[in-house]
Amino acid sequence: MSTMEAGPESNTGFRRTTVMDHVGRLVRRQPLGTGGAIVIIVMLAMALFADVIAPYDPEANSFEHMLVPPSWDFLLGTDQFGRDLFSRIVYGARTALFVGFVCAIVGAFGGLVLGVASAYFGGWFDMIMQRIIDVFMAFPLIIMALAIVAIFGTGTDKVIIAITIPFIPRCARVVRSSALAVREMPYIDAARSIGYGHIRIIMKHIAPNVVAPFLIMLTAFLGEAILLEASLSYLGLGVQEPTPAWGLMLQGGAEEYAESAPWVPIWPGLAITIAVFGFNLFGDAVRDILDPKLRTR
Repeated sequence: MSTMEAGPESNTGFRRTTVMDHVGRLVRRQPLGTGGAIVIIVMLAMALFADVIAPYDPEANSFEHMLVPPSWDFLLGTDQFGRDLFSRIVYGARTALFVGFVCAIVGAFGGLVLGVASAYFGGWFDMIMQRIIDVFMAFPLIIMALAIVAIFGTGTDKVIIAITIPFIPRCARVVRSSALAVREMPYIDAARSIGYGHIRIIMKHIAPNVVAPFLIMLTAFLGEAILLEASLSYLGLGVQEPTPAWGLMLQGGAEEYAESAPWVPIWPGLAITIAVFGFNLFGDAVRDILDPKLRTR
């Protein structure tokens, strides 16, 4: 009797599911989310390999090449200081992703901790926390960020603080609503009855069951953080020169050079649009995958 060669077919005749099969299924079901993931991967590659991709120093001035239109020497042209726009766009991805990931991760984790604790302990602690959250959520994100920047000042670290703080109550409110339902489950009462402490119950039984809304908020915050950073930088309250940042590039050329050198505002504006659009598409796909109410099959 001949032996069967190892292959994709199992002994029962069914084809084994591979990682590529799962990837292909996700691509077919979430084509827009796949497009968003591609945008994120390209941005990550730009940020990680900016030193290799960028042909020029993004902070180097060249007054001999001021406002040069796109050409083979300068793919996207130069700005009013003679700096290569392509190099600044590439390095700007590093700034955008750094601010976006730090703000989204810290804000989401802070909201996770406050939301789960508020739902679990309840009573006066929950009431006080929700009133504080109501105060923060009464203000739009950009207004709250502007107020915090006015207090702490400008700079990359200050921008991160200004964007992170408004994210925390928004994530806490969403996580709390899910944690309230988990708190009433029988296994939580069983854990209490056998003497489990509060920290163990929260970390082992409640927090893992609110991961889905936490991840949805995390991915949503990424695009919002990039847009907020660009908005603050455009207003002169965010990242400061000569750091390459997309919003800062818009501030320097959006109005003055819109007609005489349109490539100066177009490229950073397009970079911001594509980045935020990509993260939003990816976040919507994550929401569709993790939210059982949105699953059609």
